[in-house]
Order: sequence, then structure tokens, then C-alpha cells
Amino acid sequence: MRLSSGFIPTLKEEPSDAVMPSHKLMIRAGMVRPLAAGVYSFLPLGWRVAQKVMQIIREEMNAIGGQEFHLPALNPIELWEETGRLRDFGDVIFQLKNRPLVLAPTHEEVICYIAKHHIKSYKDLPQIWYQIQTKFRNEPRPRSGVIRGRQFIMKDSYSLDASWEGLDRSYELHRQAYIKIYTRCGLKFFIVGASTGAMGGSASEEFMVESPYGEDTVVICDRCGYAANTEIAQSNVQPAKRYPESKPLEEIYTPNVRTINELAQFLNVSTDILAKSLVYKHNGQPVLILMLGNDQLVEAKLLKALGGGEIAPMEPEELKELTGANAGSIGPIGLKNFKIIADNRLRGANNLISGANKDDYHIANIDMERDVKVDGYFDLRKVEEGEPCINCSNPLRIVNAIEVGHIFKLGTKYSEAMKATFLDENGQEKPIIMGSYGIGVERIIACHIEQNHDENGIIWDKSIAPFHVHLISVNTEIPSVVETAEKLYDELNAKRIETIYDDRTDVTPGFKFKDADLLGMPLQVIVSERNLKNGQIEIKIRRTGERILVNLDDVIAKIKEILEL
Repeated sequence: MRLSSGFIPTLKEEPSDAVMPSHKLMIRAGMVRPLAAGVYSFLPLGWRVAQKVMQIIREEMNAIGGQEFHLPALNPIELWEETGRLRDFGDVIFQLKNRPLVLAPTHEEVICYIAKHHIKSYKDLPQIWYQIQTKFRNEPRPRSGVIRGRQFIMKDSYSLDASWEGLDRSYELHRQAYIKIYTRCGLKFFIVGASTGAMGGSASEEFMVESPYGEDTVVICDRCGYAANTEIAQSNVQPAKRYPESKPLEEIYTPNVRTINELAQFLNVSTDILAKSLVYKHNGQPVLILMLGNDQLVEAKLLKALGGGEIAPMEPEELKELTGANAGSIGPIGLKNFKIIADNRLRGANNLISGANKDDYHIANIDMERDVKVDGYFDLRKVEEGEPCINCSNPLRIVNAIEVGHIFKLGTKYSEAMKATFLDENGQEKPIIMGSYGIGVERIIACHIEQNHDENGIIWDKSIAPFHVHLISVNTEIPSVVETAEKLYDELNAKRIETIYDDRTDVTPGFKFKDADLLGMPLQVIVSERNLKNGQIEIKIRRTGERILVNLDDVIAKIKEILEL
């Protein structure tokens, strides 16, 4: 590709609305351009990278027996009503106003629809079906460039199995394929246990890239490798103490005390004996959640503990009407018509202090076994920095991360809803057992740039670089320089070494060098009058900055050696 005739509109200045390095550099390097909030056009340079990422994905998916589909982005709304996900997605899903259609954010429903009509017997299973397709989600706050957009490219695949053991095998095949994909794309990544969320199912894992700009919060143990999204992470933090003697209940006057810290300070006690009460509504019914001290509730854990459905904090007016008290004075003693659940740290605890369901009063010496009818104990709390690892007790780190992939064991949630069944060996009708596996193509590109850039621009790994070589003709007014550069360009192309050639005559050498660093190809091959007089060409390795002078006759061989071609 010649820069004199190519379309790579580089920019000197950073875009004013960009924060993340990848967002800035993808725009400055002429890879993408914004069209609307969360909607980007891929320009030729960016699309070359996307195609390379998609090819790596395609090769690894084919290697595990995947069969590529291309499914419609427009879906009948009835499919989404059938599984209940039209309600679950809410405003995130795009709906057409004049037709009963939606723009698909994912394709479980369509896969089930196809399987329902064509999978008849256990002999038809297992299957792995995948596609690389444009998806749509009405993100309320699209940001971070292509990392969180309203239109994006995703590889989504689906495993269809006749047994749970088959699902385990399909899941592990995908897990290993993902490891190969991210490794080939040059990403430093880690795998975390994750919540299944609105997707449902029995298990899921996320593939993460650590980043200060990441929207996910992840708990990591640097010793044993434990890693989990905070939505499911656990630690080995100590439970509340059980004292040898349970004291009798005692009402305490606590004027104007509303928070755990205020209560601890007022009573001059540790927060470790205080039970915080949170009140939610689950499918319209009141639920009291007890947490120890300043432990923070994770709503994803609460939803799992309650078996799914809809949850929301109770409004202050309704709380006052049901309990007789305002938030900060609520507790489990004497509370009627509430389901009560508690965090695991409170199991068996005694001599606790909590609200009295009367403003300005608390109750002391609560024994969870004696005084409270708990409907269940669950892991509900958010892990904090430095707490001991659940496996090895090493202090945990909490980092921000970007999700680049997510794999789910869906089970029969969708196949049961849509009656996608098969006949087993005994002629019994069974629901197909499914898995779902997603990869964000743009996220791989952006995360690669996040991990591979410097103050001058992008530093591409060979595997997904738009071109391998950036050929620069420095002195375009010198015929011998132009002739040598042209000949070298032809030879590189003949050897199928992907080359972008800066043959522009209307820009200075300094401008060319800045563009070369910004675009970030692995090698820069520089043809200049000074070196050509000595029969030499300069090669610059973009990642290290190392410069090598090579005899003209040895240039191609040296390029192939460095690139390991």
C-alpha cells in the first residue's frame, strides 16, 4: 500500500473527548472515525487489523470443530418474548417502532430456533456453531472508544450437547481456544470466575485485561492465581465472633445515629459487632439483608441468593410504613412479614447490635441463633483490598480490568423456554444442553493498543499488525533513493511481506518518521541518500527502537529473520 494514494488520515492532535490511549491512538492513526455516540466507522488501516483478529478467531474456532454461520441482526420480537429476555434487557435492546423486530445484542434465541427445527436426535449432537457478526446494544453511556459502543463486532459461539458431561467438554474446548486466540493476538490476559447475570446458567468465566480504565473490578491473588470478578469473588476474611455467653437483649437509646461508623463511635465499640440492615424488594416482596459492620453488599450476589428475578432497594416512604422506622434504625428483631437473609460472616454470631425498628434506638446482644429466624446464609459481601485469599491467604489485589471475552454454561434455560429438544438413546425427549461463548473483536484491538504503545504511538505485535514493514523513502528528490525504495517495495510484495510504503513527496522526512512511529508497524525500513552511498539500508525495530544498518543485498533476508517469517 502506498501512502501517496492510500487513505490513512493521521492526526497530530489528540481528540478532545478521548481519555483512553487506545481511543486516542485509533483516531490519530486513522484507524476509525466516530459517526455517532458509540458508533464508529472502520477505515482501511483499522479494518485490516480487525480482519486479522477475526481470522485468528476463525482459525481457532474451526480447530475445535466450530461451524461458521451468519445470522440475521434483525430478530422477530416474539423470540425474545419467548425467553423473557426482552424484559431482562429492557432499554438496552433496540426495537423497531414500525415493525415487531429487534436488533440482536446476541443470538441465543436464533440458535435455539434453528436447533428446534433441525436437531432431532442425540445422534445430531454435539454441535458447535459460531458467527462473527455485528451486534447492537443501546448503551446508555457509550465511551472509551470502540470498547463500549452501541454497534460492535462479536464472535459468538454456541455449543449444543446431549449431556452435562458433553457441555463440560464443549466449555473446556472453548476455554482452551480462547487462551490460544488471546495469546496469538499478543494480549496479556487472565481468567476470572464471573456472574452469569442476565445470561443465566450454571457457570461462567471472563477473560480480562488489567487496565486503569477498565469498567470491571477484579480480585486477584498474585501467589496462587485466584481471580474473580467482584460480583462473585470471595476471601478468607474472618467471620463475626461467637462469645461463650449470649447476653440478654437490651434496647439502647442512640439519638441521631444513622450509619455504622456513627453507631460505633457513639457506643465506643468495634464495627465487628454491628449488624447492618439493608432492605430490598424482591419481585415486589420485602427482604431484609444483614451484613456485618461496614461490609458492602454485592447486588449480583444478592440476586443469585434470591434465585433471580427483580431486586431494588426499598423506597424510604415504604420502608417507614412497613417497619415504623427510617433507614439506619432497621433491624431483624420483631420485624414482621419480611424474608430475612444474612451474609455468611454472621452465621452463629452473638452479642451483635442492630436497629430496633424504632427511630433513635438500637438493640444490643442479638444472637443470630437465638433471636433471628434467618431464611438463609449466603456470600453477599464485596471483597476488600488486602483481605486474605480464599485459597492461600495471600493478600488480595483489586484491579480494574477490561473484559475481552466471556464464556457461559447456559444449560437448558433457553432450550426449555423455546422447546428445543432431542430424543435420547431411550427415545425420551430432553432439552438441548447449551453453552454460549463471546469475544469482542474491537476490544481485542483496543486492549492490544492499551498494552502496546508509547508516547509516540502504537507498537503492533506482528500477528495483528496492519502491515509488517513500514518502508520510508527519505529523500524523494534523489533519483537513486526513489529507485531503490521502489525496487525494495516490489521485492517485499513479491515475497508476500506486508508493506506500507511512504512514497509521499509533499511531506518532510520528520513528518514521515512521526507517522511511522504513530502507525506502529513492527519494522521501519528507511532508504536515505546518506546510507545508500555506503550501499546500506537502515532498519528500525519499532518496539525497542534499535537501529540496524544492513547491506542492500541482505535487506530482505534480514527483515525475514527479524520478523521470523
